[in-house]
Amino acid sequence: MASALQRFGPALLALWLTGGAAVLAQTPALVQAPPKNVLSLSAEASLEVAQDLLQITLSTTKEGADASTVQSQLRQALDAALTQARKVAQPKLLEVRTGAFSIAPRYATKPGGSGTTITGWQGRAELVIEGSDTAAISQLAGRLGSLTVARVAFGLSREARERVEAEVAAQAITRFKNRAESYARQFGFGGYSLREVAVGGADLGTPAPNYRVRALSAAMAEESQPVEAGKSLVTVQVNGSIELTPR
Repeated sequence: MASALQRFGPALLALWLTGGAAVLAQTPALVQAPPKNVLSLSAEASLEVAQDLLQITLSTTKEGADASTVQSQLRQALDAALTQARKVAQPKLLEVRTGAFSIAPRYATKPGGSGTTITGWQGRAELVIEGSDTAAISQLAGRLGSLTVARVAFGLSREARERVEAEVAAQAITRFKNRAESYARQFGFGGYSLREVAVGGADLGTPAPNYRVRALSAAMAEESQPVEAGKSLVTVQVNGSIELTPR
């Protein structure tokens, strides 16, 4: 008997260990109890910043019986304006580029009302002037008399946004912490521990660029394009959850 146990003992032990491991593997994992006294909250801070980027879109339209002729006229008008604009262009201060360019047919009803026919072509081309030198941009827009002003918009540069983003984020985080401490006291707890937090970007809550353009007289149009900048609202949001801790 002893010899049999000695002979089969190691095998039985291995079988028992294997069976025990299988039983443990089939045992459901212990489910961790959900945390108690968890509170979700948010805070934000905003700061108005003067817009420092100006964009003026100029356009020209041409009409003709032939599409290629209209296209050629548009390109000639753009080339002349580009040549003049490039003389005063400077990186970031005053930059110039072409915008939308389109040509479409004009239709008319055939005699007798039997369908429509193409009677000509109409094209439109845009030139965009943008940068931080608002005075130079407005003056250039006024000198390009062959083009008319289609749109004027102000915006906020990346450099200006980054200068205030850290300050606004610090204010939002401070408000989040103050709010967490206040809620902890109001609920009768001694403090809190931060569970998770997310800080929103400065583009949140930024309104569309606003602009105001004063009416031009013919004499003023030859000199400059009067414009007036507005402000952009830089907003940072902090969202997260805290666990209230006892006294």
